[in-house]
Amino acid sequence: MKVIIAKYILIIISSIFYVIVGIKHFIDPQFFLAIVPPYLPYHLELVYISGLFEILFGIMILIPKYRYRGSVGLILLLVAVFPANIYLFQSEIAQKAIGATQEIATWRLPVQGVLIWIAYWIRK
Repeated sequence: MKVIIAKYILIIISSIFYVIVGIKHFIDPQFFLAIVPPYLPYHLELVYISGLFEILFGIMILIPKYRYRGSVGLILLLVAVFPANIYLFQSEIAQKAIGATQEIATWRLPVQGVLIWIAYWIRK
């Protein structure tokens, strides 16, 4: 029973997190543009697309009928945006642009793995 309650709390927290971060992609795209690796094309479009999918998948995980697809979508999205975290880790320019330290950039890498695990756990 405690696991079920914890799972639902985590679903709600995750949903709120992804929807808020997704909205931020549209409100403050400059923040996200700063960490898009330079080798990728269409930077602004990628920021908007990733924000749209964060909102969509964040809402989907709230709905039991769509939770599995939303969770898988989040996993794929988190894998797709991982190069941005690697770029942030490697680039002092990107770190300065978003006000991050090297330590913060370093911690973002394993946190991405935790977020993937959470999305996997809540998918059922």
